Amino acid sequence: MKNNCIIAIVGMPGSGKSETIAYLQTKGIPCVRFGQITEDGLAKEGLEVTPENERRFREALREKHGMAAYALLSKPTIDALLKKNEMIAIDGLYSWEEYMVLQETYTNLILVALVVDASVRHERLGKRSVRALTSEEAKKRDRAEIENLNKAGPIARADYYIENNSDDKENLYRKIDEVLEKI
Repeated sequence: MKNNCIIAIVGMPGSGKSETIAYLQTKGIPCVRFGQITEDGLAKEGLEVTPENERRFREALREKHGMAAYALLSKPTIDALLKKNEMIAIDGLYSWEEYMVLQETYTNLILVALVVDASVRHERLGKRSVRALTSEEAKKRDRAEIENLNKAGPIARADYYIENNSDDKENLYRKIDEVLEKI
């Protein structure tokens, strides 16, 4: 394993990023979740965590700090965790600009992309207990994340790809373990 390794999990909505992060945490790998910045900011403003409030907060943050806002604002947390751990994970790296900031700052940044057929992802998104999306909403979200968040770049640039079309979590975990062994 590389020292001070950062594994950033990337993928489109419904690809299994949250499940992957949860599994990494069971293995003792701490996680920096970029979305925590949004949740903390909304709490500070006394606002409920809703899709509309989250969108408004994210857009304002990126207006102020640029498309790399979440990476820039997460660097102190990343640095603190790297002092105590050989490996950490990042959940929520979306934009190419976030990737570039992290790649320029940390020498052992590794991107792991989860790839899933769109139809499988959209079906998963429709079954979510929180923030479920219709197929049409899922298609719109895909387009928005690619066009507005520059999300495709980090996925295309990934060091490792995990195909996750199955809903068999044990199969996903085996694939994650295979990537961890290579790292």
